[in-house]
Amino acid sequence: MGRTTSAPARASASSGRYTPPIPRSRKVSPKWMGLLILALLVVGALVIVLNYFNVLPAGPSDWYLLVGIVLIAGGFATATRYR
Repeated sequence: MGRTTSAPARASASSGRYTPPIPRSRKVSPKWMGLLILALLVVGALVIVLNYFNVLPAGPSDWYLLVGIVLIAGGFATATRYR
């Protein structure tokens, strides 16, 4: 004599696909976060370009380049937290 199972249980077990659970609460970033990312990236690039064209006070300096790179890195770091 063979063993029998109900049809719905057998159909769901045989699909072999993983279905992730539905999240109870979805994390959403604040609306200002996108503007912050864009501002950090644009201001960082602008500082580097203005330093190159000798427009900033005290002439071209490595410190301005460092500030520009830190601002751009801050923009990328903020973008990784964006949901």
